[in-house]
Amino acid sequence: QVQLVESGGGLVQPGGSLRLSCAASGSIYRIYTMSWYRQAPGKQRELAAAITSGGSTHYADSVKGRFTISRDNAKNTMYLQMNSLKPEDTAVYLCNADASADGTKTYWGQGTQVTVSS
Repeated sequence: QVQLVESGGGLVQPGGSLRLSCAASGSIYRIYTMSWYRQAPGKQRELAAAITSGGSTHYADSVKGRFTISRDNAKNTMYLQMNSLKPEDTAVYLCNADASADGTKTYWGQGTQVTVSS
């Protein structure tokens, strides 16, 4: 099994910054693509950013130029640096990873709340 634990969420003013972390643990053989999804109240879950094991990245248009995704493969940890935050970025941010432990599966963290408000 693989466990994903997010941290770093909180309350921030518009224009501010936050850095989210997602740490993977367990009987991990290999982690492939890792992603940050977000879900705002009353809205569908959406992909914010993704990063492959080789470091290729993908961003939703809504966050491009403001968010930066990265990972430390040695630490099995992924990060999301969020700058120039807007109220519409308010959501629960969830970590997602495709990993091989007991077979290859998709795993989810429990999420961390990000609130952008003055």
